[in-house]
Amino acid sequence: MAEAHPERRASWSAIWPSVVIGGAVLWAAAGTEVDLPRLAAAGTRMADFLGRMVPPDLSVLPEVTEATLETLRIAILGTVGCVAASVVFGLLGAETLMPRAVAVPVKAFLALIRAIPLILVAMLMVGAVGLGPLPGILAIAFHATGMLGKFYAEAIEGVNRAPVAALESAGATFLQRFRYAIWPQMAPDILRDTLFRFELNLRESLILGIVGAGGVGFYIQTYVRSFQYQKAATLTIIVALIVLLIEVANTRLRRMAR
Repeated sequence: MAEAHPERRASWSAIWPSVVIGGAVLWAAAGTEVDLPRLAAAGTRMADFLGRMVPPDLSVLPEVTEATLETLRIAILGTVGCVAASVVFGLLGAETLMPRAVAVPVKAFLALIRAIPLILVAMLMVGAVGLGPLPGILAIAFHATGMLGKFYAEAIEGVNRAPVAALESAGATFLQRFRYAIWPQMAPDILRDTLFRFELNLRESLILGIVGAGGVGFYIQTYVRSFQYQKAATLTIIVALIVLLIEVANTRLRRMAR
């Protein structure tokens, strides 16, 4: 009988995550009053809403082109800002480079940044510097640093120390160790995470127009609230095309980095 206890413990260790996840799903479904018949009935209303967006009204293209380009500029400059900040916080948050007394508070600070909703950050930036694209850039840069700084720190911590130690024993300088032992291991992760964050920044910049932080979000909100769904459809198509182009570029850049 004593020999069965380890097997029971191993079996329970394999099962309990599924039990916890299943319980969490049931609890969430019960608390939000999920009603499948009601959801099925909503299909007609959703189809009606989408039908009002057809055909797209292309007459608004000249009007929203500049706003679309402004959204792209916000995403680009916001990403540049968060990359610059994330390099600093990534180095400070890596436990393989810094003592825990430094790395742990830095990671906690990055977690705090991630906990603040982007829309709240944008409202604070609009109140601080006024309307326009600048508060959007600042909001994107600040909010994205919470995620990208964490990813950079994890990429540094995941570096295999054996090649670094081998170069160090051979008398290599820090820059040489970084160039030939550290960076080649980090580069794929850094590139992947940065490109993913840029794509996410582009999507998030769409909502900044709601609070006056510039971009195409203002027009989307205006058209939907005034029931001009065909014009909103045109903007949606433009944004979708931009995202697809960025995805194609991301794929090619990742292949080049391999």
